Amino acid sequence: MTPGKKLQGLVAAAITPMTPDGQINLLVIRQYVDYLVSEQNVKSVFVNGTTGEGLSLSIQERKQLAEEWVCQGKDKLDHVIIHVGALSLPESQELARHAAAIGASGIAVIAPFFFKPTNKDELIDFLEKVASEASAVPFYYYHIPPLTGVKIRVEELLDGIKERIPTFQGVKFSGTDLLDLAQCINKNEREQFAFLYGVDEQLLGALAIGADGAVGSTYNYLGRKTNLMLQAFAKPDLALARKYQFLTGEFLNFVIKLGFGVAQTKAVMTFVSGIPMGPPRLPLVAASEEFIAKAKAKLDSIVWPDGD
Repeated sequence: MTPGKKLQGLVAAAITPMTPDGQINLLVIRQYVDYLVSEQNVKSVFVNGTTGEGLSLSIQERKQLAEEWVCQGKDKLDHVIIHVGALSLPESQELARHAAAIGASGIAVIAPFFFKPTNKDELIDFLEKVASEASAVPFYYYHIPPLTGVKIRVEELLDGIKERIPTFQGVKFSGTDLLDLAQCINKNEREQFAFLYGVDEQLLGALAIGADGAVGSTYNYLGRKTNLMLQAFAKPDLALARKYQFLTGEFLNFVIKLGFGVAQTKAVMTFVSGIPMGPPRLPLVAASEEFIAKAKAKLDSIVWPDGD
Protein backbone atom coordinates (compact mmCIF):
# COMPACT_ATOMS: atom_id res chain seq x y z
CA MET A 1 0.00 0.00 0.00
CA THR A 2 1.04 3.63 -0.48
CA PRO A 3 0.95 5.54 2.85
CA GLY A 4 -0.44 9.05 2.61
CA LYS A 5 -1.56 8.78 -1.02
CA LYS A 6 -5.00 10.29 -1.59
CA LEU A 7 -7.74 7.80 -2.36
CA GLN A 8 -8.82 8.50 -5.94
CA GLY A 9 -9.44 6.81 -9.27
CA LEU A 10 -11.07 3.40 -9.35
CA VAL A 11 -11.57 1.24 -6.28
CA ALA A 12 -12.94 -2.26 -6.80
CA ALA A 13 -15.70 -3.23 -4.39
CA ALA A 14 -14.17 -6.60 -3.61
CA ILE A 15 -16.26 -9.74 -4.01
CA THR A 16 -15.92 -12.38 -1.30
CA PRO A 17 -14.97 -15.65 -3.02
CA MET A 18 -16.69 -18.67 -1.54
CA THR A 19 -16.32 -22.40 -1.91
CA PRO A 20 -19.24 -24.42 -3.32
CA ASP A 21 -20.35 -25.24 0.22
CA GLY A 22 -20.46 -21.56 1.20
CA GLN A 23 -17.21 -21.06 3.12
CA ILE A 24 -14.98 -18.07 2.39
CA ASN A 25 -12.25 -18.99 -0.08
CA LEU A 26 -9.05 -17.22 0.91
CA LEU A 27 -6.93 -19.26 -1.50
CA VAL A 28 -7.90 -17.22 -4.58
CA ILE A 29 -7.27 -13.75 -3.12
CA ARG A 30 -3.69 -13.63 -4.43
CA GLN A 31 -4.89 -14.46 -7.95
CA TYR A 32 -7.69 -11.91 -7.52
CA VAL A 33 -5.22 -9.14 -6.59
CA ASP A 34 -2.98 -9.96 -9.54
CA TYR A 35 -5.97 -9.98 -11.90
CA LEU A 36 -7.18 -6.55 -10.75
CA VAL A 37 -3.74 -5.01 -11.14
CA SER A 38 -2.62 -6.65 -14.39
CA GLU A 39 -5.89 -7.05 -16.29
CA GLN A 40 -8.06 -4.21 -15.00
CA ASN A 41 -5.43 -1.64 -13.93
CA VAL A 42 -7.28 -1.27 -10.63
CA LYS A 43 -4.99 -0.84 -7.65
CA SER A 44 -7.32 -0.14 -4.75
CA VAL A 45 -10.00 -2.29 -3.11
CA PHE A 46 -12.91 -1.86 -0.72
CA VAL A 47 -13.22 -5.06 1.32
CA ASN A 48 -16.23 -6.46 3.20
CA GLY A 49 -18.68 -3.97 1.76
CA THR A 50 -22.01 -4.61 0.07
CA THR A 51 -20.52 -6.43 -2.92
CA GLY A 52 -18.39 -8.44 -0.51
CA GLU A 53 -21.44 -9.54 1.52
CA GLY A 54 -19.72 -8.11 4.57
CA LEU A 55 -22.84 -7.93 6.69
CA SER A 56 -23.63 -11.59 5.94
CA LEU A 57 -20.24 -12.71 7.25
CA SER A 58 -19.16 -13.52 10.77
CA ILE A 59 -16.73 -11.21 12.56
CA GLN A 60 -14.05 -13.88 12.27
CA GLU A 61 -14.61 -14.26 8.53
CA ARG A 62 -14.40 -10.51 8.06
CA LYS A 63 -11.10 -10.43 9.95
CA GLN A 64 -9.68 -13.30 7.88
CA LEU A 65 -10.61 -11.59 4.63
CA ALA A 66 -9.16 -8.27 5.78
CA GLU A 67 -5.91 -9.96 6.73
CA GLU A 68 -5.64 -11.79 3.40
CA TRP A 69 -6.32 -8.69 1.30
CA VAL A 70 -3.78 -6.65 3.25
CA CYS A 71 -1.23 -9.47 3.00
CA GLN A 72 -1.69 -10.16 -0.70
CA GLY A 73 -2.00 -6.46 -1.54
CA LYS A 74 1.37 -5.59 -0.04
CA ASP A 75 3.57 -3.90 -2.68
CA LYS A 76 0.81 -4.42 -5.28
CA LEU A 77 -2.18 -2.32 -4.22
CA ASP A 78 -2.26 1.39 -3.40
CA HIS A 79 -5.14 1.17 -0.93
CA VAL A 80 -6.91 -1.60 0.96
CA ILE A 81 -9.94 -0.01 2.59
CA ILE A 82 -11.70 -2.28 5.08
CA HIS A 83 -15.39 -1.78 5.72
CA VAL A 84 -15.89 -2.25 9.47
CA GLY A 85 -19.51 -1.17 9.80
CA ALA A 86 -21.92 -3.37 11.76
CA LEU A 87 -25.26 -3.10 13.50
CA SER A 88 -23.47 -3.61 16.83
CA LEU A 89 -21.21 -0.78 17.94
CA PRO A 90 -18.83 -3.08 19.89
CA GLU A 91 -18.44 -5.34 16.84
CA SER A 92 -17.72 -2.36 14.61
CA GLN A 93 -15.14 -1.10 17.11
CA GLU A 94 -13.54 -4.55 17.28
CA LEU A 95 -13.25 -4.65 13.48
CA ALA A 96 -11.77 -1.15 13.45
CA ARG A 97 -9.10 -2.13 15.98
CA HIS A 98 -8.31 -5.21 13.93
CA ALA A 99 -8.01 -3.25 10.68
CA ALA A 100 -5.59 -0.85 12.35
CA ALA A 101 -3.53 -3.72 13.77
CA ILE A 102 -3.07 -5.43 10.39
CA GLY A 103 -2.07 -2.24 8.57
CA ALA A 104 -5.16 -1.42 6.51
CA SER A 105 -4.80 1.83 4.61
CA GLY A 106 -8.27 2.98 5.61
CA ILE A 107 -11.54 1.97 7.24
CA ALA A 108 -15.11 2.74 6.25
CA VAL A 109 -18.37 2.56 8.15
CA ILE A 110 -21.95 2.25 6.94
CA ALA A 111 -24.78 3.82 8.94
CA PRO A 112 -26.55 1.34 11.26
CA PHE A 113 -29.76 0.39 9.47
CA PHE A 114 -32.01 -1.54 11.86
CA PHE A 115 -32.07 0.88 14.76
CA LYS A 116 -31.28 3.91 12.65
CA PRO A 117 -29.77 7.28 13.52
CA THR A 118 -32.42 9.91 12.90
CA ASN A 119 -30.21 12.97 12.64
CA LYS A 120 -26.66 14.09 11.97
CA ASP A 121 -25.57 14.14 15.62
CA GLU A 122 -26.70 10.57 16.28
CA LEU A 123 -24.90 9.32 13.18
CA ILE A 124 -21.67 11.18 13.99
CA ASP A 125 -21.79 9.88 17.57
CA PHE A 126 -21.75 6.33 16.19
CA LEU A 127 -19.07 7.01 13.57
CA GLU A 128 -16.87 8.81 16.08
CA LYS A 129 -16.91 5.90 18.51
CA VAL A 130 -15.79 3.54 15.74
CA ALA A 131 -13.14 5.85 14.27
CA SER A 132 -11.59 6.49 17.70
CA GLU A 133 -10.67 2.79 17.93
CA ALA A 134 -8.35 3.22 14.92
CA SER A 135 -7.01 6.68 15.66
CA ALA A 136 -4.16 6.55 13.13
CA VAL A 137 -6.17 5.12 10.22
CA PRO A 138 -7.95 7.23 7.56
CA PHE A 139 -11.71 7.05 8.05
CA TYR A 140 -14.43 7.12 5.37
CA TYR A 141 -18.18 7.28 5.71
CA TYR A 142 -20.03 4.78 3.50
CA HIS A 143 -23.23 6.53 2.39
CA ILE A 144 -25.73 4.14 0.78
CA PRO A 145 -29.26 5.34 1.57
CA PRO A 146 -31.04 2.94 -0.85
CA LEU A 147 -29.95 0.04 1.38
CA THR A 148 -29.72 1.62 4.84
CA GLY A 149 -32.75 3.88 4.66
CA VAL A 150 -30.59 6.52 6.42
CA LYS A 151 -31.11 9.61 4.29
CA ILE A 152 -29.14 12.15 6.30
CA ARG A 153 -27.54 14.39 3.67
CA VAL A 154 -23.77 14.14 3.46
CA GLU A 155 -23.52 17.91 3.01
CA GLU A 156 -25.01 18.29 6.48
CA LEU A 157 -22.84 15.53 7.92
CA LEU A 158 -19.62 17.23 6.79
CA ASP A 159 -20.16 20.38 8.83
CA GLY A 160 -17.74 20.12 11.74
CA ILE A 161 -16.99 16.43 11.18
CA LYS A 162 -13.21 16.91 11.20
CA GLU A 163 -13.39 18.30 14.72
CA ARG A 164 -15.29 15.21 15.87
CA ILE A 165 -13.41 12.67 13.75
CA PRO A 166 -9.84 13.93 13.08
CA THR A 167 -9.09 10.92 10.83
CA PHE A 168 -12.06 11.62 8.53
CA GLN A 169 -10.86 11.56 4.93
CA GLY A 170 -13.96 11.31 2.76
CA VAL A 171 -17.05 9.51 1.60
CA LYS A 172 -18.03 6.50 -0.46
CA PHE A 173 -21.12 8.16 -1.91
CA SER A 174 -23.47 5.42 -3.11
CA GLY A 175 -26.57 7.54 -3.48
CA THR A 176 -28.15 9.09 -6.55
CA ASP A 177 -28.59 12.60 -5.12
CA LEU A 178 -26.01 14.41 -7.22
CA LEU A 179 -27.12 17.73 -5.74
CA ASP A 180 -25.98 16.53 -2.32
CA LEU A 181 -22.69 15.30 -3.78
CA ALA A 182 -22.18 18.58 -5.65
CA GLN A 183 -22.71 20.62 -2.50
CA CYS A 184 -20.19 18.45 -0.66
CA ILE A 185 -17.59 19.00 -3.38
CA ASN A 186 -18.38 22.72 -3.59
CA LYS A 187 -17.77 23.09 0.15
CA ASN A 188 -14.56 21.05 -0.04
CA GLU A 189 -12.57 24.09 -1.15
CA ARG A 190 -9.22 22.89 0.15
CA GLU A 191 -9.81 19.44 -1.35
CA GLN A 192 -9.04 17.85 1.98
CA PHE A 193 -11.68 15.16 1.54
CA ALA A 194 -12.06 12.47 -1.12
CA PHE A 195 -15.46 11.79 -2.68
CA LEU A 196 -15.71 8.42 -4.37
CA TYR A 197 -18.92 7.77 -6.27
CA GLY A 198 -20.64 4.40 -5.90
CA VAL A 199 -23.28 4.22 -8.65
CA ASP A 200 -21.27 2.85 -11.56
CA GLU A 201 -23.75 3.61 -14.33
CA GLN A 202 -23.78 7.32 -13.35
CA LEU A 203 -20.06 7.82 -12.74
CA LEU A 204 -19.52 10.28 -15.59
CA GLY A 205 -22.11 12.64 -14.13
CA ALA A 206 -20.35 12.48 -10.76
CA LEU A 207 -16.97 13.15 -12.39
CA ALA A 208 -18.42 16.22 -14.09
CA ILE A 209 -19.24 17.77 -10.73
CA GLY A 210 -15.87 16.91 -9.23
CA ALA A 211 -15.86 13.38 -7.80
CA ASP A 212 -12.34 12.08 -7.15
CA GLY A 213 -13.10 8.60 -8.45
CA ALA A 214 -15.35 5.66 -7.74
CA VAL A 215 -15.91 2.54 -5.67
CA GLY A 216 -17.95 -0.09 -7.45
CA SER A 217 -18.52 -3.71 -8.33
CA THR A 218 -18.17 -3.34 -12.10
CA TYR A 219 -14.54 -2.25 -11.73
CA ASN A 220 -13.76 -5.86 -10.91
CA TYR A 221 -14.41 -6.81 -14.53
CA LEU A 222 -14.82 -3.52 -16.42
CA GLY A 223 -12.05 -1.62 -14.66
CA ARG A 224 -9.89 -1.27 -17.77
CA LYS A 225 -12.82 0.13 -19.77
CA THR A 226 -13.75 2.54 -17.00
CA ASN A 227 -10.12 3.69 -16.70
CA LEU A 228 -10.26 4.52 -20.40
CA MET A 229 -13.39 6.56 -19.68
CA LEU A 230 -11.52 8.43 -16.94
CA GLN A 231 -8.66 9.13 -19.35
CA ALA A 232 -11.08 10.40 -21.99
CA PHE A 233 -12.81 12.65 -19.46
CA ALA A 234 -9.46 14.09 -18.35
CA LYS A 235 -8.32 15.00 -21.89
CA PRO A 236 -11.15 16.15 -22.21
CA ASP A 237 -12.80 14.03 -24.89
CA LEU A 238 -16.34 14.03 -23.59
CA ALA A 239 -17.78 12.25 -26.61
CA LEU A 240 -15.47 9.31 -26.03
CA ALA A 241 -16.09 9.35 -22.28
CA ARG A 242 -19.84 9.28 -22.91
CA LYS A 243 -19.40 6.33 -25.26
CA TYR A 244 -17.75 4.27 -22.53
CA GLN A 245 -20.40 5.30 -19.99
CA PHE A 246 -23.24 4.50 -22.36
CA LEU A 247 -21.85 1.05 -23.14
CA THR A 248 -21.37 0.24 -19.46
CA GLY A 249 -24.92 1.43 -18.93
CA GLU A 250 -26.16 -0.71 -21.82
CA PHE A 251 -24.76 -3.83 -20.17
CA LEU A 252 -26.05 -2.91 -16.71
CA ASN A 253 -29.48 -1.95 -18.03
CA PHE A 254 -29.68 -5.36 -19.70
CA VAL A 255 -28.70 -7.38 -16.64
CA ILE A 256 -30.75 -5.28 -14.20
CA LYS A 257 -33.85 -6.25 -16.18
CA LEU A 258 -32.87 -9.90 -15.71
CA GLY A 259 -32.39 -9.40 -11.98
CA PHE A 260 -28.94 -8.18 -10.99
CA GLY A 261 -27.34 -8.15 -7.56
CA VAL A 262 -24.40 -9.52 -5.63
CA ALA A 263 -25.03 -13.13 -6.71
CA GLN A 264 -25.10 -12.14 -10.37
CA THR A 265 -22.01 -9.97 -9.94
CA LYS A 266 -20.15 -13.02 -8.62
CA ALA A 267 -21.25 -14.99 -11.71
CA VAL A 268 -20.14 -12.25 -14.13
CA MET A 269 -16.76 -11.90 -12.40
CA THR A 270 -16.29 -15.66 -12.58
CA PHE A 271 -16.84 -15.92 -16.34
CA VAL A 272 -14.89 -12.75 -17.15
CA SER A 273 -11.84 -13.39 -14.93
CA GLY A 274 -11.83 -17.17 -14.76
CA ILE A 275 -11.45 -16.92 -10.98
CA PRO A 276 -14.17 -18.92 -9.18
CA MET A 277 -16.17 -16.55 -6.99
CA GLY A 278 -18.59 -19.26 -5.90
CA PRO A 279 -22.13 -18.84 -4.66
CA PRO A 280 -23.45 -16.04 -2.45
CA ARG A 281 -24.51 -16.60 1.13
CA LEU A 282 -28.18 -17.09 1.97
CA PRO A 283 -30.63 -15.44 1.78
CA LEU A 284 -29.09 -14.60 -1.60
CA VAL A 285 -29.21 -17.41 -4.15
CA ALA A 286 -26.82 -18.21 -6.97
CA ALA A 287 -27.33 -16.76 -10.44
CA SER A 288 -29.18 -19.03 -12.84
CA GLU A 289 -27.53 -20.67 -15.83
CA GLU A 290 -29.95 -18.69 -18.00
CA PHE A 291 -28.74 -15.43 -16.50
CA ILE A 292 -25.09 -16.40 -16.98
CA ALA A 293 -25.63 -17.33 -20.64
CA LYS A 294 -27.53 -14.12 -21.41
CA ALA A 295 -25.15 -11.85 -19.52
CA LYS A 296 -22.10 -13.40 -21.17
CA ALA A 297 -23.64 -13.08 -24.64
CA LYS A 298 -24.54 -9.43 -24.00
CA LEU A 299 -21.07 -8.53 -22.70
CA ASP A 300 -19.42 -10.34 -25.63
CA SER A 301 -21.62 -8.42 -28.09
CA ILE A 302 -20.51 -4.96 -26.94
CA VAL A 303 -18.03 -3.25 -29.26
CA TRP A 304 -15.90 -0.90 -27.19
CA PRO A 305 -14.22 2.20 -28.67
CA ASP A 306 -10.76 0.69 -28.15
CA GLY A 307 -11.77 -2.17 -30.44
CA ASP A 308 -11.91 -4.88 -27.77
